[in-house]
Amino acid sequence: MIVFDQVGKRYRSWQGREVRALEDFSLEIAPGEVFGLAGPNGAGKSTLISLLLGFLGPSTGMLQIDGLAPRRYVERHGVSYLSELVNIPPAWRVTSALRRYAILAGLPSHEVHARVESMLETLGLEEHRSKRVRQLSKGNLQRLGLAQALLGEERVIVLDEPTHGLDPVWTQRFRDVVDQLRRPDRVILIASHNLDELARLADRVAIIDRGRLQRVVDVRANERTVTEGAPYRIVVASSDTRVGDVFPGAREVASGEFEVRALSLADINAGLVRLMQSGALVRAVYPVHSPLEQQFREAVGVQVSAGREESR
Repeated sequence: MIVFDQVGKRYRSWQGREVRALEDFSLEIAPGEVFGLAGPNGAGKSTLISLLLGFLGPSTGMLQIDGLAPRRYVERHGVSYLSELVNIPPAWRVTSALRRYAILAGLPSHEVHARVESMLETLGLEEHRSKRVRQLSKGNLQRLGLAQALLGEERVIVLDEPTHGLDPVWTQRFRDVVDQLRRPDRVILIASHNLDELARLADRVAIIDRGRLQRVVDVRANERTVTEGAPYRIVVASSDTRVGDVFPGAREVASGEFEVRALSLADINAGLVRLMQSGALVRAVYPVHSPLEQQFREAVGVQVSAGREESR
C-alpha cells in the first residue's frame, strides 16, 4: 500500500550546506500492518513522515500510497495524523474542538455527534468534555490529540510519539485502541522512541539512522528468537560471590543481581548449571535488552563504554 522506492530528500542549510535527510530509502508497507518507525534523534523520521503526508516532495526516488503520490492521496482520501506535539487552540473546549475537527475531516453532519461521543468514550475524555484545552493535563491533552486523529475512518493512520505523556494505565489502554483500529485494508504507522512499546504494538519495525534504512525487524518472529551474544542479568537469592567465579567479569548491579557480559546461549546455560551445582539459588535470568532493543543497538552502533551508552 505504501511504497518508498530509493527516496532521497536533501535540504540546504542556512549556511548553504547540503543536508541529506534521507538517502536511497526503499521500503514497502502492506495493508493490514501496524508498522513501527524507530531511530535516534536526527535520523530522518520527521522528514520521512513529512514526505508521507505530502508536506514535502522527495528530491530523488518515488513515494506512493495506493498507487498515488502522497499529496494526491491525502487530498482524495485523507490520512489520520497525530503530530509529535499536540497543538490545539487553548480556549477551545474539548467537545467543541472534536466537533470542529470532525467537520474538517469531512464527516457528514449527521455522523459528527455520534463519532465525537465515541471518541470521548474510547479515549476516556467524558469527564473532561466541557473543559478548555488549556485546563487539560499533558496526558489528557495527548488523548485529545489521539481522539482528533482518529475521528475519521481513513485507511492510513500516522501516529508520531502517540504514547508521549500518557500514564502507564493509558499506555496499556492505547494498545487496545491500536488492536481495535487494525483492519485488513488499513496501514497504521507508529513512530516512537519507546522500543518496548513498538515491540508490543508493531508487526514490523524499520530502524533508520543518518537518513538510511538500517534494517527492518520482524517483531513477531524476533519475539521467538533468543539473541545470541547479548548481556544477561542473573538474579540469585542473596549476594553471592560464586556468580563472579562462574562468570568472570560479572558485575553486581543490585543486591543479588548481576550483569553478565555477552556470551553465547550455550555458555550462559553451561554457566547456570555450574552455578546451581555450586549451591547458588537462581531466582531469575533475563536479557538486559529486549530483542528489538538489541537489534536497534546493533543497527545504530550503540556501544557501552565506561558505564554509559554511546553512538558510533
